[in-house]
Order: sequence, then structure tokens, then C-alpha cells
Amino acid sequence: MNALRIFIVDDETPARTRIKALLADIAPDLPNEVVGEAADGVEALQRLADQPADVALLDIRMPRMDGVELARHLAGATQPPAVVFTTAYDQYAVQAFELNAVDYLVKPVRAQRLAVALEKARHAGPPSREALARLATEARRHLSVNERGRILLVPLTEILYFKAELKYVTVRTREREYLLDESLTHLEQEFAARFVRVHRNCLVAREAIAGFEKAAEEDSETRWQVLLSGLDERLPVSRRQWPAVKAAFADQRRR
Repeated sequence: MNALRIFIVDDETPARTRIKALLADIAPDLPNEVVGEAADGVEALQRLADQPADVALLDIRMPRMDGVELARHLAGATQPPAVVFTTAYDQYAVQAFELNAVDYLVKPVRAQRLAVALEKARHAGPPSREALARLATEARRHLSVNERGRILLVPLTEILYFKAELKYVTVRTREREYLLDESLTHLEQEFAARFVRVHRNCLVAREAIAGFEKAAEEDSETRWQVLLSGLDERLPVSRRQWPAVKAAFADQRRR
């Protein structure tokens, strides 16, 4: 049996040390190798890009990026690891993880339960994106883009707009564009507090709206366009969305 390659993610050093000790204890029956560890999701993504793993043991509550968000990003990898969550929140785990058939360990982790979870993960593979989305208790703070075989993180605070084009969504920051394989409708639902729909194919960050200008169409009818902070590009506002966009801009200015 090939040794199971395991990556540990937990913001508490003693918790990572305990997991490594338990993995050593069960190694005679379940050969395993700890290939890396990280203190949060951002660090884990960077390290896993160079060090593939069969199973990732992910703490749920961590700074910068929690375990559920990390798992959602890992699901987009070329060869995503299987995932087992660790949590001190028993009630949340029972209600959410069992409902979505995603395995978890309640702290303090026990050796026998860890062995069972790893054996299950070996055969089950990574959880689906849909199951992970249902587990999320808050919106993601980053979006992940698969580019040249690596996962790039795009902080949500840097995104000016999303625009649906063919089967992809273009993500625009001040520096560049990215292609995202996600639905514009799902992005609107998840990030409704931060983005407003200006057109059927475009969501704009509320904080990025600098103002509006009129643009005459070929039919001589006047339409509005969104002006963006830090970007020369103008985005058309549909007649249907104009009242909501104008209200969003007014609300943003009052804050």
C-alpha cells in the first residue's frame, strides 16, 4: 500500500503537532506521510501548488481564509485532494457536514476516528463544489482562477466587475483580467452585499462606481453608463437595472 500523502492546515501549532503524532501512531496500519502543513488557507494553497497531497486535513475556523473556503478553491485544482475537516464545533459539524456527506473530525481528534476518516477519504475522493458551497456560512473572501496549472487567488476587494462572456465570466481588477468558470447568477447571490447588477451580463462592485454618464444610442435614445474608479472603461446600464444601480450608488455615498 502506498503511503497516503497528507497535508495539515490549522492555525494552532499544538493542533498540527497532535495530528502529526496521531498519524505516526496509526502509520503501522495505515501508511501515511505528512507532506506539508500551513497555518491558514492562503498559505496552504501556495504550498499545495508545489507539493501535491492525497488528503488535506483542514481546520474550519482560521484567519484570512477558513477551511471551507480553502476546500472550495482546492476543488478547482487539476488533481484536488480529498478533504477531511477538523472542528471544535460539534453541533455545526453534525448538522452541516453529515447532511452534505462530507467527513469531519471533532477536536480533540482520536486516533481510531482519524484512521477511519482517512480510509474513507482515500476511496471517496474530493467533495463536490455544490456540497462545499452548501457548507459555507459566509461569502468567500477570494476567488480562485486556474491558470497554467496553478490556482491564483483574487481578493474580492480588488474586483471591479464580473462580466459574462460565452461560457466564462471575466473578472476585472485594476491590474488585469481573469477568466472564471462560475455562473454570474451564483456570484450575484453569494456577493449581493458587494456587487450590483448593471446589465444582464454584468455585476459591478458598489464601491467601484464613481458616477454615471449619458451615452446616445443609434436609436437616439439616451442610455446611462457606469464610470469606474481607477479604470477608463465604461459599462452600459440597462433600463431595467437603472433604478437599482442608481439607488445602490446613492446608498454607497451615504456611508
